[in-house]
Amino acid sequence: MSYRYLEIKRDAAIEYARLNRPDVRNAFNEELIAELTRWAGGVSSDPGLRGVVIQGAGPSFCAGADVVWMAKTIAYTDEENLRDAAAASRMFEALDTLPVPLIGRIHGAAIGGGAGLAAICDIVVAEEQTVFGFTEVKLGILPAVISPFVLAKIGRSAARELFLTGARFSAARAREIGLVHAIARASELDAAVDVYVQEVLTASPDAIRAAKALVRNVSALSVAEAAPLTAAAIAKQRVSREGQEGLRAFLDKRKPSWRA
Repeated sequence: MSYRYLEIKRDAAIEYARLNRPDVRNAFNEELIAELTRWAGGVSSDPGLRGVVIQGAGPSFCAGADVVWMAKTIAYTDEENLRDAAAASRMFEALDTLPVPLIGRIHGAAIGGGAGLAAICDIVVAEEQTVFGFTEVKLGILPAVISPFVLAKIGRSAARELFLTGARFSAARAREIGLVHAIARASELDAAVDVYVQEVLTASPDAIRAAKALVRNVSALSVAEAAPLTAAAIAKQRVSREGQEGLRAFLDKRKPSWRA
């Protein structure tokens, strides 16, 4: 599958997706949104995939919406704006529901939709000088499409501060609020990302997929509501092929088959 604004590289069970519009700091336009949606839909059904790393070409991860694209929306009708926003929402949903870990390699800037893209990553590693921001209110618009994903990541308190001010903030602040999980120097960013890639590769592929689904399905439930789902999930995993193999390998003091 070929793309204009996405660069895809596969290394065994890990896929690397690079936003490739460096001249505009990888800002979103209709084409990039459509390509990311199509790519996510394709890899979701790949049984050999164990993880994805998403990153940006050039000096920044993603600067949000393309200025040229935003200028076009000034003349859009309500219907056209709704259709445009719905397409962006489908892209974020497609990426958020990837069945495997999505690891964000963030550098330079992650602004607006770019910060939203970081929010949907399961694991985020940021270069220490990265600047983040939900800056939409500075332009008279809203971080609306990304809000469900960002709120799930950073919570209402941080969202109130950052959505309402549009203030830019550091990688250190992003880690404080849970948007970022690890910070690295520029020269060590790839190595820091690879630490997480290797952790993913040592774990059961089926268990990781089930664990990601568990987080999604249980997070909004009460303990009482979650109890039957969690009991069913662990019971199913214990009798699965990889569940049985993992326990036997532990008892036999050997590596499980997925690490051979």
